[in-house]
Amino acid sequence: MNYLRTAMLLAGLTALFMGVGYLIGGASGAMIALVIAAAMNVFTYWNSDRMVLSMYGAHEVDRSSAPELVGLVAELASRAGLPMPRVFLMDEVQPNAFATGRNPENAAVAVTTGLMRQLSREELAGVIAHELAHIKNHDTLLMTITATIAGAISMLAQFGMFFGGNRENNNGLGIVGSILMMILAPLGAMLVQMAISRTREYAADNLGARIAGQPMWLASALVKIEGAAHQVPNYEAERNPATAHMFIINPLSGHGVDNLFATHPSTQNRIAALQQLAAELGARAAPSVGANENYPPRGPWGRSSSGGPSRGPWG
Repeated sequence: MNYLRTAMLLAGLTALFMGVGYLIGGASGAMIALVIAAAMNVFTYWNSDRMVLSMYGAHEVDRSSAPELVGLVAELASRAGLPMPRVFLMDEVQPNAFATGRNPENAAVAVTTGLMRQLSREELAGVIAHELAHIKNHDTLLMTITATIAGAISMLAQFGMFFGGNRENNNGLGIVGSILMMILAPLGAMLVQMAISRTREYAADNLGARIAGQPMWLASALVKIEGAAHQVPNYEAERNPATAHMFIINPLSGHGVDNLFATHPSTQNRIAALQQLAAELGARAAPSVGANENYPPRGPWGRSSSGGPSRGPWG
Protein backbone atom coordinates (compact mmCIF):
# COMPACT_ATOMS: atom_id res chain seq x y z
CA MET A 1 0.00 0.00 0.00
CA ASN A 2 2.87 2.40 0.69
CA TYR A 3 4.33 1.80 -2.78
CA LEU A 4 0.86 2.23 -4.34
CA ARG A 5 0.29 5.44 -2.38
CA THR A 6 3.66 6.78 -3.51
CA ALA A 7 2.91 5.94 -7.14
CA MET A 8 -0.53 7.59 -6.98
CA LEU A 9 0.89 10.73 -5.39
CA LEU A 10 3.68 11.05 -7.91
CA ALA A 11 1.25 10.43 -10.76
CA GLY A 12 -1.06 13.16 -9.47
CA LEU A 13 1.71 15.68 -8.96
CA THR A 14 3.22 14.83 -12.34
CA ALA A 15 -0.18 15.36 -13.99
CA LEU A 16 -0.46 18.72 -12.26
CA PHE A 17 3.05 19.57 -13.43
CA MET A 18 2.08 18.67 -17.02
CA GLY A 19 -1.10 20.76 -16.72
CA VAL A 20 0.92 23.80 -15.77
CA GLY A 21 3.28 23.08 -18.67
CA TYR A 22 0.31 22.90 -21.03
CA LEU A 23 -0.97 26.30 -19.91
CA ILE A 24 2.48 27.76 -20.50
CA GLY A 25 3.37 26.10 -23.79
CA GLY A 26 0.47 24.00 -25.05
CA ALA A 27 1.01 20.33 -25.96
CA SER A 28 4.75 20.79 -26.40
CA GLY A 29 4.92 22.51 -22.99
CA ALA A 30 3.12 19.57 -21.39
CA MET A 31 5.59 17.10 -22.92
CA ILE A 32 8.56 19.19 -21.80
CA ALA A 33 7.09 19.34 -18.29
CA LEU A 34 6.63 15.54 -18.33
CA VAL A 35 10.27 15.00 -19.25
CA ILE A 36 11.39 17.46 -16.57
CA ALA A 37 9.17 15.78 -13.97
CA ALA A 38 10.56 12.34 -14.85
CA ALA A 39 14.12 13.61 -14.60
CA MET A 40 13.37 15.26 -11.26
CA ASN A 41 11.80 12.08 -9.89
CA VAL A 42 14.87 10.05 -10.83
CA PHE A 43 17.26 12.66 -9.45
CA THR A 44 15.29 13.00 -6.22
CA TYR A 45 15.10 9.22 -5.74
CA TRP A 46 18.89 8.97 -5.68
CA ASN A 47 19.83 12.30 -4.11
CA SER A 48 17.00 13.51 -1.85
CA ASP A 49 18.66 12.38 1.37
CA ARG A 50 21.96 14.10 0.60
CA MET A 51 20.14 17.27 -0.47
CA VAL A 52 18.08 17.73 2.68
CA LEU A 53 20.91 16.75 5.04
CA SER A 54 23.22 19.22 3.34
CA MET A 55 20.52 21.89 3.45
CA TYR A 56 20.41 21.68 7.24
CA GLY A 57 24.17 21.35 7.72
CA ALA A 58 23.82 17.89 9.27
CA HIS A 59 27.03 16.00 10.01
CA GLU A 60 27.25 12.25 10.47
CA VAL A 61 28.17 10.80 13.86
CA ASP A 62 29.23 7.31 14.93
CA ARG A 63 29.85 5.36 18.13
CA SER A 64 33.12 7.18 18.74
CA SER A 65 31.72 10.71 18.38
CA ALA A 66 28.20 10.17 19.83
CA PRO A 67 28.13 6.73 21.49
CA GLU A 68 24.92 7.20 23.51
CA LEU A 69 22.90 8.54 20.59
CA VAL A 70 24.12 5.97 18.09
CA GLY A 71 23.65 3.18 20.62
CA LEU A 72 20.06 4.25 21.24
CA VAL A 73 19.33 4.36 17.51
CA ALA A 74 20.88 0.90 17.07
CA GLU A 75 18.79 -0.56 19.90
CA LEU A 76 15.57 0.89 18.52
CA ALA A 77 16.39 -0.14 14.94
CA SER A 78 16.92 -3.70 16.15
CA ARG A 79 13.53 -3.66 17.88
CA ALA A 80 11.95 -2.34 14.68
CA GLY A 81 13.61 -5.02 12.54
CA LEU A 82 15.42 -2.38 10.47
CA PRO A 83 18.98 -2.09 9.20
CA MET A 84 21.03 0.41 11.18
CA PRO A 85 20.43 3.85 9.62
CA ARG A 86 23.08 6.53 9.41
CA VAL A 87 22.85 9.03 12.26
CA PHE A 88 23.27 12.78 11.81
CA LEU A 89 23.39 15.79 14.12
CA MET A 90 22.20 19.28 13.19
CA ASP A 91 23.68 22.22 15.07
CA GLU A 92 20.28 23.77 15.78
CA VAL A 93 18.90 25.12 19.06
CA GLN A 94 15.29 24.22 18.25
CA PRO A 95 14.58 20.61 19.29
CA ASN A 96 13.42 18.62 16.27
CA ALA A 97 14.21 15.58 14.13
CA PHE A 98 13.51 14.00 10.76
CA ALA A 99 14.30 10.86 8.78
CA THR A 100 15.24 10.63 5.13
CA GLY A 101 16.41 8.12 2.53
CA ARG A 102 14.99 6.23 -0.42
CA ASN A 103 14.52 2.91 1.46
CA PRO A 104 15.35 1.27 4.82
CA GLU A 105 18.71 0.11 3.48
CA ASN A 106 19.71 3.69 2.61
CA ALA A 107 18.12 5.69 5.42
CA ALA A 108 19.29 8.36 7.84
CA VAL A 109 17.97 9.80 11.09
CA ALA A 110 18.86 13.42 11.90
CA VAL A 111 18.32 15.11 15.25
CA THR A 112 19.16 18.61 16.43
CA THR A 113 21.52 19.39 19.27
CA GLY A 114 18.58 21.16 20.92
CA LEU A 115 16.64 17.90 20.94
CA MET A 116 19.46 16.09 22.74
CA ARG A 117 19.82 18.83 25.33
CA GLN A 118 16.14 19.29 26.17
CA LEU A 119 14.69 15.78 26.11
CA SER A 120 15.11 12.94 28.57
CA ARG A 121 16.46 9.64 27.31
CA GLU A 122 12.97 8.14 27.28
CA GLU A 123 11.55 11.06 25.30
CA LEU A 124 14.43 10.89 22.84
CA ALA A 125 13.75 7.17 22.40
CA GLY A 126 10.14 8.01 21.54
CA VAL A 127 11.21 10.56 18.92
CA ILE A 128 13.78 8.27 17.31
CA ALA A 129 11.28 5.39 17.26
CA HIS A 130 8.84 7.71 15.45
CA GLU A 131 11.48 8.50 12.80
CA LEU A 132 12.32 4.81 12.42
CA ALA A 133 8.61 4.18 11.87
CA HIS A 134 8.72 6.60 8.94
CA ILE A 135 11.63 4.58 7.53
CA LYS A 136 9.84 1.26 8.05
CA ASN A 137 6.71 2.63 6.36
CA HIS A 138 8.78 3.98 3.42
CA ASP A 139 7.49 7.48 4.19
CA THR A 140 10.93 9.05 3.82
CA LEU A 141 11.04 8.71 0.05
CA LEU A 142 7.44 9.84 -0.23
CA MET A 143 7.98 13.00 1.80
CA THR A 144 11.19 14.10 0.11
CA ILE A 145 9.89 13.56 -3.42
CA THR A 146 6.65 15.33 -2.49
CA ALA A 147 8.59 18.37 -1.30
CA THR A 148 10.69 18.44 -4.46
CA ILE A 149 7.81 18.15 -6.93
CA ALA A 150 5.55 20.56 -4.99
CA GLY A 151 8.32 23.14 -5.00
CA ALA A 152 8.90 22.62 -8.71
CA ILE A 153 5.21 23.16 -9.47
CA SER A 154 5.29 26.45 -7.60
CA MET A 155 8.37 27.58 -9.51
CA LEU A 156 6.85 26.56 -12.85
CA ALA A 157 3.64 28.44 -12.04
CA GLN A 158 5.64 31.56 -11.25
CA PHE A 159 7.50 31.13 -14.53
CA GLY A 160 4.17 30.95 -16.34
CA MET A 161 2.97 34.11 -14.64
CA PHE A 162 5.82 36.10 -16.17
CA PHE A 163 5.19 34.72 -19.65
CA GLY A 164 1.40 34.97 -19.44
CA GLY A 165 0.70 31.44 -20.64
CA ASN A 166 0.62 30.23 -24.21
CA ARG A 167 -1.54 32.71 -26.11
CA GLU A 168 -1.12 30.85 -29.39
CA ASN A 169 -2.78 27.62 -28.35
CA ASN A 170 -6.56 27.30 -28.44
CA ASN A 171 -7.21 26.69 -24.79
CA GLY A 172 -9.15 29.98 -24.54
CA LEU A 173 -7.71 30.82 -21.13
CA GLY A 174 -5.09 33.47 -21.83
CA ILE A 175 -4.43 35.82 -18.94
CA VAL A 176 -7.25 34.28 -16.87
CA GLY A 177 -5.66 30.86 -17.24
CA SER A 178 -2.29 32.23 -16.20
CA ILE A 179 -3.75 33.79 -13.06
CA LEU A 180 -5.62 30.61 -12.16
CA MET A 181 -2.49 28.56 -12.80
CA MET A 182 -0.40 30.84 -10.63
CA ILE A 183 -2.84 30.46 -7.70
CA LEU A 184 -4.38 27.00 -8.00
CA ALA A 185 -1.44 24.84 -9.14
CA PRO A 186 0.82 25.56 -6.14
CA LEU A 187 -2.21 25.41 -3.85
CA GLY A 188 -3.21 21.99 -5.18
CA ALA A 189 0.31 20.64 -4.81
CA MET A 190 0.53 22.01 -1.28
CA LEU A 191 -2.80 20.48 -0.24
CA VAL A 192 -1.77 17.04 -1.51
CA GLN A 193 1.59 17.33 0.21
CA MET A 194 0.09 18.38 3.53
CA ALA A 195 -2.73 15.82 3.52
CA ILE A 196 -0.25 13.00 2.95
CA SER A 197 2.05 14.38 5.65
CA ARG A 198 -0.70 14.50 8.29
CA THR A 199 -1.79 10.95 7.55
CA ARG A 200 1.75 9.61 7.73
CA GLU A 201 2.45 11.40 11.04
CA TYR A 202 -0.41 9.59 12.76
CA ALA A 203 0.79 6.26 11.37
CA ALA A 204 4.38 6.93 12.46
CA ASP A 205 3.23 7.95 15.95
CA ASN A 206 1.39 4.65 16.32
CA LEU A 207 4.15 2.42 15.01
CA GLY A 208 6.89 4.40 16.74
CA ALA A 209 5.13 4.11 20.10
CA ARG A 210 4.92 0.35 19.60
CA ILE A 211 8.63 0.18 18.73
CA ALA A 212 9.60 2.11 21.87
CA GLY A 213 7.05 0.25 23.98
CA GLN A 214 5.86 3.42 25.76
CA PRO A 215 3.45 5.71 23.88
CA MET A 216 3.65 8.42 26.54
CA TRP A 217 7.37 8.93 26.01
CA LEU A 218 6.60 10.24 22.54
CA ALA A 219 3.60 12.21 23.81
CA SER A 220 5.76 14.00 26.37
CA ALA A 221 8.41 14.73 23.73
CA LEU A 222 5.82 16.22 21.36
CA VAL A 223 4.70 18.73 23.98
CA LYS A 224 8.28 19.87 24.62
CA ILE A 225 9.16 20.13 20.93
CA GLU A 226 6.01 22.05 19.99
CA GLY A 227 6.53 24.49 22.88
CA ALA A 228 10.07 25.18 21.70
CA ALA A 229 8.96 25.59 18.07
CA HIS A 230 6.84 28.57 19.17
CA GLN A 231 9.78 30.21 20.92
CA VAL A 232 12.97 29.16 19.11
CA PRO A 233 13.18 29.97 15.37
CA ASN A 234 14.70 27.51 12.93
CA TYR A 235 16.13 29.89 10.35
CA GLU A 236 17.10 27.20 7.85
CA ALA A 237 13.56 25.81 7.91
CA GLU A 238 12.21 29.34 7.42
CA ARG A 239 14.31 29.59 4.25
CA ASN A 240 13.11 26.15 3.05
CA PRO A 241 9.45 25.86 4.13
CA ALA A 242 8.79 23.04 1.62
CA THR A 243 10.76 20.71 3.92
CA ALA A 244 8.78 21.57 7.08
CA HIS A 245 6.58 18.49 6.73
CA MET A 246 9.61 16.21 7.15
CA PHE A 247 10.13 17.16 10.81
CA ILE A 248 8.36 15.47 13.71
CA ILE A 249 6.85 18.87 14.66
CA ASN A 250 6.39 21.76 12.23
CA PRO A 251 9.59 23.84 12.71
CA LEU A 252 7.87 26.98 11.42
CA SER A 253 4.85 27.31 13.72
CA GLY A 254 2.33 25.30 15.71
CA HIS A 255 -1.24 24.49 14.74
CA GLY A 256 -4.15 24.14 17.15
CA VAL A 257 -6.38 22.06 14.87
CA ASP A 258 -6.07 19.75 11.90
CA ASN A 259 -6.86 21.72 8.75
CA LEU A 260 -6.13 21.66 5.05
CA PHE A 261 -3.16 23.99 5.38
CA ALA A 262 -1.43 22.29 8.33
CA THR A 263 1.71 20.27 7.60
CA HIS A 264 1.22 18.28 10.81
CA PRO A 265 -1.77 17.06 12.80
CA SER A 266 -2.72 18.93 15.94
CA THR A 267 -0.33 17.94 18.73
CA GLN A 268 -3.32 17.61 21.06
CA ASN A 269 -4.89 15.12 18.66
CA ARG A 270 -1.64 13.19 18.39
CA ILE A 271 -1.34 13.01 22.18
CA ALA A 272 -4.93 11.84 22.50
CA ALA A 273 -4.24 9.04 20.01
CA LEU A 274 -1.09 8.06 21.93
CA GLN A 275 -2.99 8.06 25.23
CA GLN A 276 -5.58 5.75 23.69
CA LEU A 277 -2.83 3.48 22.39
CA ALA A 278 -1.17 3.43 25.83
CA ALA A 279 -4.45 2.30 27.36
CA GLU A 280 -4.85 -0.40 24.72
CA LEU A 281 -1.32 -1.65 25.29
CA GLY A 282 -1.65 -1.49 29.06
CA ALA A 283 1.54 0.57 29.22
CA ARG A 284 3.20 1.27 32.52
CA ALA A 285 2.58 4.66 34.07
CA ALA A 286 4.79 7.27 32.40
CA PRO A 287 5.55 10.90 33.37
CA SER A 288 2.51 13.08 32.83
CA VAL A 289 2.52 14.91 29.51
CA GLY A 290 1.38 18.05 31.29
CA ALA A 291 4.14 17.94 33.90
CA ASN A 292 7.15 18.65 31.76
CA GLU A 293 8.44 21.29 34.16
CA ASN A 294 9.38 18.42 36.49
CA TYR A 295 11.95 17.08 34.06
CA PRO A 296 15.57 18.01 34.75
CA PRO A 297 16.79 20.76 32.38
CA ARG A 298 19.66 18.62 31.10
CA GLY A 299 19.82 16.18 28.23
CA PRO A 300 19.05 12.45 28.35
CA TRP A 301 22.61 11.31 29.06
CA GLY A 302 23.44 10.38 32.63
CA ARG A 303 20.13 9.99 34.44
CA SER A 304 16.64 9.07 33.36
CA SER A 305 13.74 11.52 33.55
CA SER A 306 12.47 9.78 36.68
CA GLY A 307 15.68 10.63 38.50
CA GLY A 308 16.83 7.03 38.78
CA PRO A 309 20.01 5.55 37.34
CA SER A 310 20.30 5.65 33.59
CA ARG A 311 19.37 2.35 31.95
CA GLY A 312 18.20 1.19 28.57
CA PRO A 313 14.99 2.83 27.43
CA TRP A 314 12.85 -0.22 28.19
CA GLY A 315 14.09 -1.62 31.47
